[in-house]
Amino acid sequence: MPVAIITGASKGLGRALALALAGRGWDLVLDARGAKALAETAEAVSARGTRVSALPGDVTDAGHRAELVAAAWRLGGVDLLVHNASALGAEPLVRLEELPLDGLRRALEVNLVAGLGLVQEALPLLRASRSGAVVAVSSDAAAEAYETWGGYGASKAALDHLAAVLAVEEPGLRVWAVDPGDMATDLYAAAVPEDREPRPEPADVVPGFLRLLDERPVSGRYGAPALLDGAR
Repeated sequence: MPVAIITGASKGLGRALALALAGRGWDLVLDARGAKALAETAEAVSARGTRVSALPGDVTDAGHRAELVAAAWRLGGVDLLVHNASALGAEPLVRLEELPLDGLRRALEVNLVAGLGLVQEALPLLRASRSGAVVAVSSDAAAEAYETWGGYGASKAALDHLAAVLAVEEPGLRVWAVDPGDMATDLYAAAVPEDREPRPEPADVVPGFLRLLDERPVSGRYGAPALLDGAR
C-alpha cells in the first residue's frame, strides 16, 4: 500500500485528507501538536481499515521529523509528503507595524524551515518510490497582498518558491504547491475571528488534491478552483 506523511493532521484540511486517503487504502503517518485531537483523528482513520501511525509533536523539532520518516519507513516508505502544518505569526492577524518578530520567526520556522527539513529527511524514501510526490499547502496570501496577512503570506510565498526549486532539483518527483482557498478551519477563525462569512469545509476541497494524485500533472502551483473544476 502507498504511504503518506501528513503534518497538521488532527483537524481541518489535514484530517480531511487523511480520511480521504485512508478510504483509498493508503497507510498514513500523521502529525499534530495536539495529542488528544490527533488520537481522535487516528481512530477515525484506522476505522477505514488502514494502518496509521500518529505521532504528536512539533514539526520544527528535527527529532520529531526524523520520527515521522522512521514511522513511514516501517510502513513501507514514503510515497507522498503533505506539508500542511501552519502558523499564522499572530492571532488574530495584525498589520506589519504590529507584527511581533518572534511571531514572524515562528511562522517561518513552521511554514518554511520545517517543510524543508521534513523533505530533506524523507527525500531518500521519496526518491525510492515509483510515484514520489510532495504537496506544500500554500495560500492565496502567498501571491496577493492582503492587509494583515503579510507575515503569513511571506512565509507561504517562500514555501512556494522552495517547492518550485525542489521540482527543478528533483525531476523524478512531483512537487505541487496547492492553494486550497479559504476554508472553515480553526486556523482561519484564529486569523480573522470577526469574519463570520460561510466558507467551504475542508472536505469540499479534498477532491482537488485527489485529482493531483490521480492525474499527476507537472510540478507547479495549483489553486483549488481549477483543481475542483476538473475533479467534478
